[in-house]
Amino acid sequence: MQQDMFTADEVAERLGLHVRTVRNYVRDGRLKAVRIGKQYRIARAELEAFTGQSLEPTVRDTVTRHRHVGVSSIVEIDAINPATASRVSTLLTSATAHRRDGDEQLHLETIYDEQRGHLKIVVLGSLTTSAYIFGLISAVIEEPDT
Repeated sequence: MQQDMFTADEVAERLGLHVRTVRNYVRDGRLKAVRIGKQYRIARAELEAFTGQSLEPTVRDTVTRHRHVGVSSIVEIDAINPATASRVSTLLTSATAHRRDGDEQLHLETIYDEQRGHLKIVVLGSLTTSAYIFGLISAVIEEPDT
């Protein structure tokens, strides 16, 4: 997506001028701009008319950005017996071994302290995958202990 509005700093950088020179062009009316707050914004069309040529897109304008959202969570479960802790760990290990699309970043770690009956689960992954993992944990720990 090409940028439609530029700051005076961006115009100065594109044209190889000092920013004060660009601001002077705007104040003198040689370069049309809109004042937003304390800064000038210069439209692409106005800058092209001022220079007499179309603008080449900058690297920043041509870079495709991909949004990545990650979750890092620690789930702590108290008063869990060894058999249930083992079931949770086995289920999560199986879930990481059989990944679905988008699970590339999934990482799980389980730590069980038998003396305290405490299970700690570290989950690193995408939003959807983390929610799926939390659902698996919930399904196992909400069953009555046998």
